[in-house]
Parts: sequence; C-alpha cells; structure tokens
Amino acid sequence: MIRVANVRLDEWQRGGARFDYRGQPIFYRIDGSGPALLCIHGFPTASWDWHKLWPGLTARFRVVAADMIGFGLSAKPRRYDYSIRDQATLQEALLAALGIADVHVLAHDYGVTVAQELLARHDERQAAGTPTPRLHSICFLNGGLFPEAHRARRAQQLLHSPLGPLLGRLMSERRFRQSFVPIFGPRTPPSDDELATAWTLVAHNDGQRIAHRLIRYIAERRASRERWVGALQRTGVPLRFINGPADPVSGAHAAARYRELVPHPDVVLLDGIGHYPQLEAPERVLEAYLEFVTPLLPR
Repeated sequence: MIRVANVRLDEWQRGGARFDYRGQPIFYRIDGSGPALLCIHGFPTASWDWHKLWPGLTARFRVVAADMIGFGLSAKPRRYDYSIRDQATLQEALLAALGIADVHVLAHDYGVTVAQELLARHDERQAAGTPTPRLHSICFLNGGLFPEAHRARRAQQLLHSPLGPLLGRLMSERRFRQSFVPIFGPRTPPSDDELATAWTLVAHNDGQRIAHRLIRYIAERRASRERWVGALQRTGVPLRFINGPADPVSGAHAAARYRELVPHPDVVLLDGIGHYPQLEAPERVLEAYLEFVTPLLPR
C-alpha cells in the first residue's frame, strides 16, 4: 500500500538535525532503513517539499533530505558564493558525514541540476576508478535539465536582473503567493497552509534578501550546459523523468526535450499536474518512482 502524509513544518523541524558545512549550520532529515535515498529539493523551497512522500519512501529506504545552504531552515549568509557546484559538494559532505557511500537520488527543480552535477562527478570518478559516492539511480521531477527548455517566470527573470537585490527586499508573502500559485496544475493548487509554509521557508532568516544570489543558477545552467546535459547523455546510471506537463516552467516542453536528447528516455507524464508533482499528486509520484527503482534494489 502506498502511504502519503501531511506534516506540519514544526513537526518536520523537530524530526531533523544539523551538520556543519563551511562553518554554516545545515538542516537535514534522515529517517527509515534500507538502501540510501537522497532527496534534493528545488527553488525557492526546502526539504519539507518531500513530506507527503516521506512515509512511502522511509518504509523502503534510509532517506536523507537537506535544506541546501540559502534555503529553508538552513543558514542563509548574505555574502556567500551560492552555486550548483557548491550545493553538490554540500550533498556529498552530508553523505560522507552520515557514512553513506551508495545512494539513489530523487530530485526536483533546482535539485535536478544539483543531481546532474553529482552525476557528472560520479561518472568522472568511475572512469578514474574512485566512484564515491556511488549513484545507483536518479529520478528527476520537473526541473531545468536543459537551459533552452527552462521558461523562467517573470519574477525569476526580474530577480536575475540588476533589479534583483531591490526586488528581494520588497518581496512579501502576498507577492510570493501571486507568483507561486500559477506554476501548479489548474486542478491541484496549493492549499492556504502549503502557501503559508512555503513562504515561511523562504522568509526564514530573511531568505528573501538573498533570492537574487540564489537565482544565479539560471546563468550557471547555461554556462555548464555541455557538462550537465552531456552527463545525461553519456551515463550508464539508470534515469527516469517524472513530469507534471501542466507546469509552465518545465512541463510538457521539457519532457519533449528530454525525449529528443537523452538516449532510451524513460519519461512518465502525470496529466494535469504542474511544477510540484510531489505535493500535487504524491500517490502517483510514489507509484511511478517505486516502479522505476524497485527492480534496481538488492533482492
């Protein structure tokens, strides 16, 4: 039986721990037993995005999910060189601290690019004979796997412009809600509680004031396209792309691009679902994910 749940943010926080990364406290959750599964969240939210999948995942895996630096309940230093590569190093540091050398990955949005960097490193290390941590599979949810297929929203474009620092300071819960709701499917909008929690995660430690620094990932994706798309095309690690096609940012058009560029593409479309499949249709995501990963697990 596939299990999903609703977990309040205060409950989520109480079940977590912290580790030190470059002198900064990073919040993470680890629960369950079995093969290790690393869940990587998206922009602009946090590990809480996985809470509906948590019971179903932790029943089968030892699941690890961190709030990356600059996000959620983790540190948000004002003067910090935020980058995808650094976030990948953070994930590797957390796995090392937990003694995890073999892992499956489930990633969403910004997190899919972090996973692509982990994949590129894995395959480089494998070629050199030192594949640690070893990736056994990666499953992507909606995200900018291909910069040419990423349709940034107006709010993201402005944050990425010279106006970004000012817009971050002026960001309010009302403006956040106005920009956040349209990326969900028309029949699966976020609840008022989900919107309030998402804003709390963004605003924690004045996170809105560094949004213009975090959004630099858009340019980083373009600059590193050959490395990160090439990793998808060359790897032997099993991949699946679970996509909410109603997403205006990385929906059906991103799935079509995946089919064009990735050899032997494994794509699952969740009709009517938008940018946050794990919140909008958790049962369907769990079903599609477990169908993919179960044959890859030790018997």
